[in-house]
Amino acid sequence: MEYPEGARDDGLPAVLSDPVRLAALEASGMIASAPEQEFDDLTRLAASVTGAAISAITFVGDAQTYWKSVPHLPYGGVEAWQNGVGESFCYFAVGANGPFVVEDAAKDARTAGHQAIGPWGVGAWAGFPIVTTDGHAIGTLCVIDANPRQWQPQELESLAVLARAVSNEINLRISLNIAQSALATAQSALATSRELARSLQDSLLPPVLRPVPGLDAAARYLPATGNVEVVGDFYDLFHARGPWWTAVMGDVCGKGTEAAKVTALARYTLRADAGDHLSPAEVLDRLNTAMLAQRAPRYLTAVQATLRTAPAGAAGRLCLAGHPPALIRRADGRVRQAGVPGTLLGTMPTVRLTDVRFRLAPGDLLFLYTDGACEARPGPHSALPHRPIFDEDALARALADTHGLDAATTNARIAEVLAGHHGGWASDDTALLSLRVPPQP
Repeated sequence: MEYPEGARDDGLPAVLSDPVRLAALEASGMIASAPEQEFDDLTRLAASVTGAAISAITFVGDAQTYWKSVPHLPYGGVEAWQNGVGESFCYFAVGANGPFVVEDAAKDARTAGHQAIGPWGVGAWAGFPIVTTDGHAIGTLCVIDANPRQWQPQELESLAVLARAVSNEINLRISLNIAQSALATAQSALATSRELARSLQDSLLPPVLRPVPGLDAAARYLPATGNVEVVGDFYDLFHARGPWWTAVMGDVCGKGTEAAKVTALARYTLRADAGDHLSPAEVLDRLNTAMLAQRAPRYLTAVQATLRTAPAGAAGRLCLAGHPPALIRRADGRVRQAGVPGTLLGTMPTVRLTDVRFRLAPGDLLFLYTDGACEARPGPHSALPHRPIFDEDALARALADTHGLDAATTNARIAEVLAGHHGGWASDDTALLSLRVPPQP
């Protein structure tokens, strides 16, 4: 018999050894699998509509034929329910990738003398291939009669429909397996992405603030709900020179790797220049120049304070570059804003930046924050969805309520107030930095 893709040296169809077809068969999960009711129902129906004595669903490999449904035989286990690929007629339909119909197996030139005739009692045989969505024949649905017979057109049409039903079941399973595998891969990739994003985010924030003599300092980072991207909120506290220390907080527009690049550029530029220039306005102006020279893909807002401590407290200068004003909480609980509004950085060569002097007495606290703290709004599942935005006035009142608390506890209390306002669903990342002069004993 001639096959569309030729024959192997043993005379069997060459397509049986096609690695792509074998991969499709492997993906079906049918190799050496146990009988299932879904397939037994279809083979019994095939026997019923044709009146044949034997019906079967088999899957054809390179060297073996694997039986899936042979209702007239008890299941004999994986090893018993397979035979050599040339020991049955099943490979004929696979080799032709179409129906194979024999009305008298002993006399048909294609099957006369075939080794399967005796063991299977084949007088007449009719089978249709089981085909994957990409056109690979991986098995056969067939019926066998002990005596020669003429197959009626309606019988063959019914067999074709049943073979398509088997094919559809297999293809649905393959699609489900692919979807489940893709979902598992996506979930793994998402988990990896979250881990990498958080690792990168953590690398852009100092893990522990360096202790400043005579100052109680604490920072807190509050990620947005469900956020897996690197964001541009950052803070830093470092020694500038001599008795001077620098605190800085910034917020880069956007998220992802582009925001991370700008964050890294800002942090390292500020550290490099703060030791040479004690004016925050001068340092931020140099950062603006560096961002334009590096063609930074994002702009940023920032607040920088340079200060030194003394027995009477702390004093320094503060500058805003498009950033929300700093807040100073006095020892008696009064809160006031500090800083003159200035130009955000990274958009134009000339910026308006102003240094403002400030003093902190014992018990006073300087509070820096990003706009997540003054733009908090109720989440989609909040019990009070129409509650107004938690604005700068609300933040000032909340800070006043922390009167007497140290830096870390102040940050924790503000975080609790924000969570209570948005109902546990934060729309934006938030950074908090508190610098407090300890009260005198």
